[in-house]
Amino acid sequence: MSKKLTVIPEQCSGCRICELVCAIKHFGVDNPKKAAIRVLTTYPHPVVRMPIVCSQCKVPACAQVCPSDSLRWIDGVVQLDEENCTSCYKCVEACPFGAMYIHPDYDLPIKCDMCGGDPECVKKCPKGALRLIPEAALGESRRLNNVLSYSQMKEIEFYEKGEKKVIRYAEVGKEEL
Repeated sequence: MSKKLTVIPEQCSGCRICELVCAIKHFGVDNPKKAAIRVLTTYPHPVVRMPIVCSQCKVPACAQVCPSDSLRWIDGVVQLDEENCTSCYKCVEACPFGAMYIHPDYDLPIKCDMCGGDPECVKKCPKGALRLIPEAALGESRRLNNVLSYSQMKEIEFYEKGEKKVIRYAEVGKEEL
């Protein structure tokens, strides 16, 4: 079953560890501007931290505009063929999520390759804001949040791989009556 890298912004602390581990894994440098993931923070109120990473679109806009056909689906991931890429950056402009990046030290667009199916950012995220989940479960966290908001629950318990886990939900943006 195909898995997808998913962001749960409510759990992001803005630590940017994901950016660092990505840059170290792919470029061997401690430079978050060379990462294929970026944490955007909005101010003043409410403060929102949102990791932006490639959505691995089923019909990728980046691949549709690529004049050298350098972006294509391989093993469930939109991969960049570095040898054929002409560095025109049309893919960067076309990405509807702004999830492809440019760095002046690197001649090619920077795009998430899912670390070969085992993303470092997911493994190192201390808050669990980045998760690798089956495509069939996409939207499940939002559905669960909606149900919990109606029932006024503050947490839910479940078992994953035989281990008991608890998710606590913060009531962000709700006024106390």
